[in-house]
Amino acid sequence: MLVYRHRRYPSVMRPLRYSINVTLDGCCDHREGTVDEDLFQNAIENINRADALLFGRVTYEMMEAAWRQPARAGARPEWMEPFARTIDAAKKYVVSSTLDRVDWNAELVRGDLGNAVQQLKRKSGKGLFTGGVKLPLALAELGLIDEYEFVVHPRLAGHGPTLFAGLSKHVDLRLVSRLEFGSGAVAMRYEPKR
Repeated sequence: MLVYRHRRYPSVMRPLRYSINVTLDGCCDHREGTVDEDLFQNAIENINRADALLFGRVTYEMMEAAWRQPARAGARPEWMEPFARTIDAAKKYVVSSTLDRVDWNAELVRGDLGNAVQQLKRKSGKGLFTGGVKLPLALAELGLIDEYEFVVHPRLAGHGPTLFAGLSKHVDLRLVSRLEFGSGAVAMRYEPKR
């Protein structure tokens, strides 16, 4: 009898997990969420569940500008430093047709997105982790996201951008876990119904 470590993935496939902060009205502008230590700890745990991060160019450049070490003294609260060290050290893959090179422990992903991500998923390990807006839309279209986490913040932003605008077909999800934070934010993890 063949037994898999995870009930949906063969042991040779790494799951691709997606996480995003979003307001109650659907805004996913990173400046609109609440910021606290518990939410950053959740982000560290997400990154630690993966062998590598998968970013599009915009998210990669934004994260690098914010979190590349060393930061200048006093640039952020001390409780953010564990996250900064975690993301700084993580292996990164960057999907971009416009960048000529990347560093920050990163390598470029070029060519057919579906084939490239399937190759990354076939490597052994804990998984891949992605964030952002445009790349996850393309990954959802291709059916490559194995877990979605929406960290919903108790705020109405009144503007966009919004998640998955332009998705060509609906994706039905099944709730697998829910975690409430002291700030009132709620992290909900879903798996696609297949």
